[in-house]
Amino acid sequence: MHFDSAVQLIRETLTLMLFLAAPILTAALVVGLAVSVLQAATQIQEQTLSFVPKILGMGVVAILTMPWLYTKVMDFSVRCFGGW
Repeated sequence: MHFDSAVQLIRETLTLMLFLAAPILTAALVVGLAVSVLQAATQIQEQTLSFVPKILGMGVVAILTMPWLYTKVMDFSVRCFGGW
């Protein structure tokens, strides 16, 4: 494997990782923001209150996007190992 192809493979891997993590992290951001606004409105200052809704939201998004995630990872794997 040449240096240029290795750099291209690493770049593709990092880009794919970013795209795969984006929906789940976005769900955590949105749920965290909603819980923070709710806490500010009700003046509940419990720090651990946001963890359970975040975990549930991230789990739901992970389950809903699983077919897309699987397809992306399999396409990438076929491209990586198909050239050998």
